[in-house]
Amino acid sequence: MANEAYRAVFLRVHPTGKMVLSLTTEADGKEGEYARLVADELGIPALDVKVVPADTDRFGNGHGFNTAPSDSTAAAVARAAEKIRAKARLLAGAALETSPETLRWFNGAWIAGGGEGPTQVKTIEDLALYAHGTGPLPPGVEGGLDAQAVYAD
Repeated sequence: MANEAYRAVFLRVHPTGKMVLSLTTEADGKEGEYARLVADELGIPALDVKVVPADTDRFGNGHGFNTAPSDSTAAAVARAAEKIRAKARLLAGAALETSPETLRWFNGAWIAGGGEGPTQVKTIEDLALYAHGTGPLPPGVEGGLDAQAVYAD
């Protein structure tokens, strides 16, 4: 049964832009790699990502998740970070009062403008604070900036 149970990762971005990556799996020695994956996807320093293996504060005990280390954890971490970036794009559109589709991602920030007009930039840190109540949210978007990925091998 344990090999059939799901595993999960949960990535929370605090209003400061610092992040906590919670894992249902036990430590496997790759926690630094997971922090780097998040950092590379979101354009932040890897030191701003705290990785918490077997996070019973987040997932509890007896939760039905498989806690054995998995080769698929890195892909799940990347998916969670991609979800954060996608939501951040929506938030950047609202903050910059422009269509999210017109924004481009560069060096850890969503950028509007270029060419003749002034360039406006919203970093993940800016958007983390925005997501926690400093600006109006786009329709259908919840406050906060976090994501999870549930996976099975």
